[in-house]
Amino acid sequence: MMKTFRRSGAALALALLTAFGTGACTLGGAAAGGYAGNKLTNGSAVGTVGGAVAGGVAGYELSK
Repeated sequence: MMKTFRRSGAALALALLTAFGTGACTLGGAAAGGYAGNKLTNGSAVGTVGGAVAGGVAGYELSK
């Protein structure tokens, strides 16, 4: 059950990033960061969201 909530949360975060008009680099960075954060923290929701945020910021900075 918790895996479903984690996946839903990650999908919601990605949908929100897309809805606010972010670029492809930001979205790709968020997806990659979320995946890496999830794997590095053994499926922790906080690690997933933190990785997505860090990846999104990195993608945004690279797209400037």
